[in-house]
Amino acid sequence: MIAALRAALVAGLTMTTSPAAAEPSITILNFSDLDGWESDDHNAALKVFRNTCADLDAPDWRAVCAAAPTFGDAKSFFELLFRPVLIEDGKEMMFTGYFEPELQGSRVPTARYRYPVYAKPPEVRNGTQWLSRREIETTGAMVGRGLEIAWVDDPVELFFLQIQGSGRIRLPDGNALRVGYGGKNGHPYRSVGQELVRRGVYQPHQVSAQVIQNWVKRNPVDGAELLRHNPSYVFFRSVDQVPAHKGPLGAMNRSITTLRSIAVDPAYTQLGAPVWIEKQGADPINRLMIAQDTGSAIKGAQRADIFMGTGDDAGRAAGRLRDPGRMVVLLPIQRAYALLPEAVL
Repeated sequence: MIAALRAALVAGLTMTTSPAAAEPSITILNFSDLDGWESDDHNAALKVFRNTCADLDAPDWRAVCAAAPTFGDAKSFFELLFRPVLIEDGKEMMFTGYFEPELQGSRVPTARYRYPVYAKPPEVRNGTQWLSRREIETTGAMVGRGLEIAWVDDPVELFFLQIQGSGRIRLPDGNALRVGYGGKNGHPYRSVGQELVRRGVYQPHQVSAQVIQNWVKRNPVDGAELLRHNPSYVFFRSVDQVPAHKGPLGAMNRSITTLRSIAVDPAYTQLGAPVWIEKQGADPINRLMIAQDTGSAIKGAQRADIFMGTGDDAGRAAGRLRDPGRMVVLLPIQRAYALLPEAVL
């Protein structure tokens, strides 16, 4: 597979693609090939890039990161030190959106706040299966162990908090508790939206997070069973060290930025790399973003999840986003050309 995607994108990635998968193609483009490049706010993208570039260990990444403060013009910084690289694996591009939910909750259980947000039990190990969602919710295996971070008032919103992986819990005194991903039970994710389609409740184009939430609330008994169709269960950790004005922590353990950070498949896209987005659909987006997060459903060279922000408005925008387009990774010049097959060099 192009020498394991050219030695895992030149010793910067964990190559996890199956040997049976379609062989990826690599094309080096010019910046003039990027639709909308000239009109983007490159300074905004550079600011987000610098937020995580110090965590990139390879010498070429360290060099471009060190050079960032010396450029007065952000657009010149990207054009002089990077090359746009189109990586394709035979699958169509798909953009989706994600957001940071904001729930109503309390640090202590009450008649209103009855649904616990759990930290990971110490016996849960990465890569191994533990209890399923159904077993966690019905056997009492988590009760009385002091693993509750907070309690919230809506089980459906808690379910979607687990899907997003991070969020804020607004407390009765007006303060907020921020939680981030703390681990999972090792079971595969199963889509409850697809299950509603399979049952004939909705057509595929009708399903969104809001539609699912409304259906579960109208059908509380069947709704609880629907949510248990997904055996995956996410645990959390408190991340109160992140200031309220900043975004949640991404996979690089740094705050992500609304409409400038994306989740990618690190088997193909280097975490921390700038990525040019050409999202089509009703609300096109052409701008430079930074790959600072991952997601269990984000698989493939042309697959990205756009961070839409915090709260209900961001959630509605994320729920509507499912569009085709193109993403092009910006790599340091030598790294970009090292990806090409020897016959092209």
